Amino acid sequence: MPIVEAVILLIVLVLFSNIISHYLTFIPVSLIQIALGLIVALVWQFEVPLETDWFLLLFIAPLLYNDGRRFPRRELWRLRGPIFANAIWLVFLTTILGGFLIYELIPKMPFTVALALAAILSPTDPVAVQSISKQAKLPDSLLHLVSGESLINDASGLIAFKYAIAATVTGAFSLGTAVGDFFYISIVGFLSGLIFMTAIQLLMDILRRQGIDDVIFNTVLQIATPFVVYLVTEEITHASGVIAVVTAGVLYHARENRIVEDSPELKLVTEKVWDIIIYSLNGIVFVILGIELPVATSKVIKGGQFNTWQALFFAFMTWVIIVVIRTAWTYGYVLFERLNHKQQADKPGLRMSILSGLSGVRGAVTMAGVLSVPMTIASGAGFPTRSLMLFVASGVIIISLVAATVTLPLISTSRQPLQTRASASDESANEIDLDADGEEIPSDTVRQISEDEARAYIMRLAISKIEELRRPNNQRAAYDLILDYQFVIRRLEMNYRADTAMQKVLEDEIKLREVTLAGERASLKELRKGEKITQTSYVGAIRRIENLESRLTQVAGHTMPSVLRYWRVFFKHMFRNAAYWLHSEDTDRLHAENNLIERETAKAAIKSLSQYLASSDVDETQFDNQAVYHLLVQYRNRIERAKAETAPDHEELYQHQINKLRVRALGAERTGIQSLLEAGNITWNMASHLRQYVNYSENVLVMSLNSDEA
Repeated sequence: MPIVEAVILLIVLVLFSNIISHYLTFIPVSLIQIALGLIVALVWQFEVPLETDWFLLLFIAPLLYNDGRRFPRRELWRLRGPIFANAIWLVFLTTILGGFLIYELIPKMPFTVALALAAILSPTDPVAVQSISKQAKLPDSLLHLVSGESLINDASGLIAFKYAIAATVTGAFSLGTAVGDFFYISIVGFLSGLIFMTAIQLLMDILRRQGIDDVIFNTVLQIATPFVVYLVTEEITHASGVIAVVTAGVLYHARENRIVEDSPELKLVTEKVWDIIIYSLNGIVFVILGIELPVATSKVIKGGQFNTWQALFFAFMTWVIIVVIRTAWTYGYVLFERLNHKQQADKPGLRMSILSGLSGVRGAVTMAGVLSVPMTIASGAGFPTRSLMLFVASGVIIISLVAATVTLPLISTSRQPLQTRASASDESANEIDLDADGEEIPSDTVRQISEDEARAYIMRLAISKIEELRRPNNQRAAYDLILDYQFVIRRLEMNYRADTAMQKVLEDEIKLREVTLAGERASLKELRKGEKITQTSYVGAIRRIENLESRLTQVAGHTMPSVLRYWRVFFKHMFRNAAYWLHSEDTDRLHAENNLIERETAKAAIKSLSQYLASSDVDETQFDNQAVYHLLVQYRNRIERAKAETAPDHEELYQHQINKLRVRALGAERTGIQSLLEAGNITWNMASHLRQYVNYSENVLVMSLNSDEA
């Protein structure tokens, strides 16, 4: 298949995997992507035309640059010693000791290939590490240690990997030369990233001062940065492009606050574009992993040296070796910390050490590195045991994901599924904030609420503000806004309220709607009896009421999706208007009758509801207040819309009222977020996320205003 069609298929599979993940939340999306790739490869004999020389550039450069951009500060800076020790010394220990043990396990695999395999398996997925560590409730010091290490161990692992691959390709290895080359490529790579990133930032500043501050242009320039830095460093200086892009990312992060102050729109757009890129690249890598598995398996078996069970055993034992090395290292770190702080050293945290070892889920960097292994060596012969290396690496990735998925429910009471880089959406990106320095209020003194509850709370405050500002001349705009808020609140309540509570609300609303529909039917009969409407209008209105009554008999909670409901109403109105136009000699009269019906039946419904709740044999307190209010707002909204149909055209005034009320409502939402934060009901992270949601809403409002003015 040509590369263009292959890329389109890979992206479609990534999107499809996330749809499946929405329903199978207990399975990491990375495993779903691997499974989809495997199915496509087996059923349709699909293969991806891989060019190994561009794999590091296409995948590694942006992934590591993005890690550098998210490099944490404050607490992690205070732990820089242990973090860098883990990121460097643990990687090299894993490479040397792990490579030796893998070589002993698989003698037919050359020692340098075993070293390369161990090196590329040493980097961990930072999102998965963070997800497991938080839910396992590791101590803060250990949490920051494993999280910080996972963000920067990619570079050291890839350097060791490239050395081992080079030794295999050339067939020559000198320790002295390797040490000298290591210092050269590391130092020059660091300087290259520093110089080129400084030059790019200086160029951006100059262009801004010259008036070239277009957001799209600057966003594309920033997206191109890691690819340019990597290529120039590798091709011209022959140093480490990996270190260069990490350095460039960290330097970008260091000037991040200044960028936010100068151009918040650029910051917003850039972050979202990067989220899209990382989301796509990670997903594509795991889909390719699934596609390549049958190829690697068949080549391993056809080679005649190993059978399927032996290959699976090698993959499992390699995972065990990596986990044991990581666990032992963490155990030694915890023991050293306790001895250093003169604490009891008889129980140095074996459970925490094992959890730290299991948290080392392998991800996209490992897979991209393995796929970059050349097909041949310098002599022209095939790269030794390349297929087995690919199979074992893929197996370790899958086993680490499965082990974490199985282990997580046993060590945490949280319902949150395992997150990986491939599932790092907006929410997970915001949660990986390791440098928050706010003082959290203990959860045992104040009830922590979910984000859906918090959003519903601030939206109710917005409704209260709109009610406060509602006047006779802006009621249509006010009720339109309130109704929109009510529908969003109801959807949020479906997420966080217990099923029994929501069932009670729905039952209350069904009972109250039956009362209001009876009032509407009685009002219609009075209008027809008084000959205020024709038989045609009467029949159409009666059918609408009958349709609503039939919907009430359906199972509560199983309503038609909003999109389908929208098109159903759209076509219904279209056919009704067409019937008026084709069969009626007085279309204006029928429209006027319809507006009269809308007003009078809505008034009758409100009156009927009030009389029902006020009757002596009905306990008004048994009904949910939100259900009553939601129903009243809907009918008042109908009255105001019917009035607007008969009034002179004041659409510009209506839009002005909507915008004015919306701005005040957003202000009320911001106040609500601050009050929740000060009361300790939400964390700093959640407050930031909620404020971001309000900011987005405000941006959408501004965009609509600009489009209206244009």
